[in-house]
Amino acid sequence: MSRTLIIFGLVLLAAGVVWPFIGRLGLGRLPGDIAIERPGFSFYFPLMTSLIISVVLSVIFWLVNR
Repeated sequence: MSRTLIIFGLVLLAAGVVWPFIGRLGLGRLPGDIAIERPGFSFYFPLMTSLIISVVLSVIFWLVNR
């Protein structure tokens, strides 16, 4: 249990460090992401970004647990 929490913490730390570089690559504003902007209101739902991150993490966890 503690090993899992340490690994999870390290993954979150790595994601925080890498996040500015990911933003420069365009991840977060992909076609398929929902963005609604009106005067006084803005809504953003990163649907395609979430799907890509989910697939990448699924493949990584599948490879680690093999």
